[in-house]
Formats: sequence, C-alpha cells, structure tokens
Amino acid sequence: MKEVLIEFEELVKDVQHYFRGAAEFEISKKNDPQKWSKKEILGHLIDSGINNLQRFTEIQFIDKPYKIRRYDQDALVKANDYQNSETEEVLKFWVAINHRIINIIKQQTEETLNFPIEFYDGKIADLRFLMVDYVAHLKHHLNQIKGG
Repeated sequence: MKEVLIEFEELVKDVQHYFRGAAEFEISKKNDPQKWSKKEILGHLIDSGINNLQRFTEIQFIDKPYKIRRYDQDALVKANDYQNSETEEVLKFWVAINHRIINIIKQQTEETLNFPIEFYDGKIADLRFLMVDYVAHLKHHLNQIKGG
C-alpha cells in the first residue's frame, strides 16, 4: 500500500496545481451537454470520495462482508450543481476529503486490508482492493481532466 499512498499523495498535489493554474473557462467548458465539464468531473470525484470514505470507515466496525451500496453518480453531480459552484470551494472540498482518506489508508493493517467486501453483483473482494481501486479511479478521471 505504500506505493499506492505515494501515488495518491502526488495526485492530490497535481490536481491542486492543475486547477489553480487553469482558466475558469477551460475547467467549466462543456464540449457536449451530456458530458461533464472538468469541474463536474472533480465534483464526481468528491462524491466518490464521500462514498468511499464512508466505506473505508464503516468496514472497520460493521459486520463482514461489508456490502457495497450503489450510488447514482450523474444524479449526485447534478444535485450538487458543481458546474455552477465556486471552483476554489470545489477544489478545497476535494483536497480535504482526500487528505482524510489518505489518513484512513495509513491506519490500515494487514488484518484490516483483508476485511471482505461484497459488491452489489455478489462478487467478493477485500478492503485493499477497494482502496487500490479508488486511487486507480481517481487517476483515470484526472487523466480525463488533463487530457481533454
């Protein structure tokens, strides 16, 4: 998990640097009305952070396997109105939630990383998988932001 944590911490720094250097027009631009802007992608990552922080925390004390609940990502982005929100507020919220997640990851032991989780399709994994996947998901969307 050490390598994942290093990558995660670098991604958080990189996003701060990117958004603080980008023009508002660039991060709010929607190339397609059905697609998210860069700011909305960051908002989606806030929603992902909220849901995963809850998962990473609850699994510590809830009966195992921990059952993953779905959430409607498009509805959350729309309901939170990230597109019309202050960019600095969205960025600060995203940074804060990810610093909290980094701290939670740092607290894990081999025992807790092996806690079982069950996805909504019945597949079983463990907390380690969920945490590694969270960082991979984050990296995927950050590549979208920086690439388009």
